[in-house]
Amino acid sequence: MDLPVLALVVSFVILLLLNVPVAFCMGIAAMLAFLTMGGVPAFTAVAHNMATGIDSFALLAIPFFVLSGLFMGHGGIARRLMDFAGVLAGRFRGGLAYVNVLTCMMFGAISGSATAAVSSVGGFMIPLMNRRGYHRDFNAAVTITAATTGLLIPPSNIMIVYSLATGGFVSIAAMFIAGYLPGILVGLGLLVVSGVVSIRNHYGKGERFAFREGLIRFLRAIPALLLIFIVIGGILLGWFTPTEASAIAVLYSFILAVVIYREVKIQDLPNLLLQCGVTTSVVFLLIATSMAMSWVLASENVPQDLSAALMRWTDNKVILLLLINAILLVVGCFMDMTPAVLIFTPIFLPVVERVGVHPLHFGVIMIMNLCIGLCTPPVGTCLFLGCGIAGTTVTKVMRPILPFFLAMIAALLICTFVPEISLWLPAKLGFLK
Repeated sequence: MDLPVLALVVSFVILLLLNVPVAFCMGIAAMLAFLTMGGVPAFTAVAHNMATGIDSFALLAIPFFVLSGLFMGHGGIARRLMDFAGVLAGRFRGGLAYVNVLTCMMFGAISGSATAAVSSVGGFMIPLMNRRGYHRDFNAAVTITAATTGLLIPPSNIMIVYSLATGGFVSIAAMFIAGYLPGILVGLGLLVVSGVVSIRNHYGKGERFAFREGLIRFLRAIPALLLIFIVIGGILLGWFTPTEASAIAVLYSFILAVVIYREVKIQDLPNLLLQCGVTTSVVFLLIATSMAMSWVLASENVPQDLSAALMRWTDNKVILLLLINAILLVVGCFMDMTPAVLIFTPIFLPVVERVGVHPLHFGVIMIMNLCIGLCTPPVGTCLFLGCGIAGTTVTKVMRPILPFFLAMIAALLICTFVPEISLWLPAKLGFLK
């Protein structure tokens, strides 16, 4: 191993173990690697790579989608989607568990944020399920796992990050379209587990709605559901790019939350804009420092060397995909999604391409793996947020959440070895290269 790579890896791991924020780990490690190269002004090189790394028009979509999600989260959208989901699934045994999953899927498709889904949907559904006799830990498990479907069903910020990590080879629009069927598959798996557990434990008797009440709930949810069709439909029809779509999403969600539903007041806007700025700055700092780190790895031919090493060990496609899935599952337990995508995409993408895996398909596989990591200790953001909302502990939630993990892993394996689930829709719509 060359000295720059050794300095990069060792310093990164040590800083990570010292609980230094990941963005600073990557930036400091990249700077130390530049120092060992000699003849390269380290501070200038890191600053240059950080600046050019975020100098991308496509990245403007991230703050816009973040702001749109905040408007949706604070604008009463989640409650209206719950009412509509209740009409669809509330009549069955364990109906509230179904409502929880369906609402997370729809809300995720609007906000593109798993944590927003946990806080917005879980903040209402978990107490309601508690009052209706569902076990508190089961309620938390349903919400935590279902919230991650919003990262597969577009719009999704992590898909934008993956597109950037591939050097723009995978378009954001194609990535959005590829996520639909895998996201629905994960949601169906969670619905099946929710049904089996609810029937076994006699949760919920179901609730029927008169036609008039069901129609009213549907009409109230239409403005929120329209955002999905406006954003994705506009991209598919070529009316605007994903970045332009994100700006339109902000305008539409602003009108919906402030003018139509009137649940966001004008005086609330500065706080929402501040939250958007904080979230965006964290993501952009991660992207910027990862670009400096990626430059070091690329200049030292690390992705090519690792690819060659793995191919020497085995060129069996099935074994390679199982190995990469196992690595990504472990990585997801210890690292947040954005740095994981930025670090491991340049490393694993050349490997899977050599065995015939399409980059679009691999993007879906990577995101599905890291979604599971959001629900696992010690770093799982959704896990700790969901436990806090439910008023329970991680230890108590781990047992009821295991069947949901199995459903998510089953969906992951199906998508891994049946690439048509990810590639069929982009191919039909002309997005597949």
